[in-house]
Amino acid sequence: MEPVRTCLGCRSRADKSTLLRVVALNGAVTPDPSATLPGRGAWVHPLAECIEKSVARKAFGRALRVSSPLATEQILATVGASSEAPQRTG
Repeated sequence: MEPVRTCLGCRSRADKSTLLRVVALNGAVTPDPSATLPGRGAWVHPLAECIEKSVARKAFGRALRVSSPLATEQILATVGASSEAPQRTG
């Protein structure tokens, strides 16, 4: 049985293999696809809407226990999201 994690964006539980682990590294939210970087990690679906929800709710800072603001450009670029991207519904 595979471990289950909760997505920061949509708050749904999913198998670890379907989620992307992220860590705080040098003041930025950094993707960790191999799940081997040191430090506290958080999990999110690699979908634009889940990343954007996490940013809007300031969930990355809380989950990674970082009090200073985190840059999220790298994680947004990783999933191909941008602030101009149309919102998907469904």
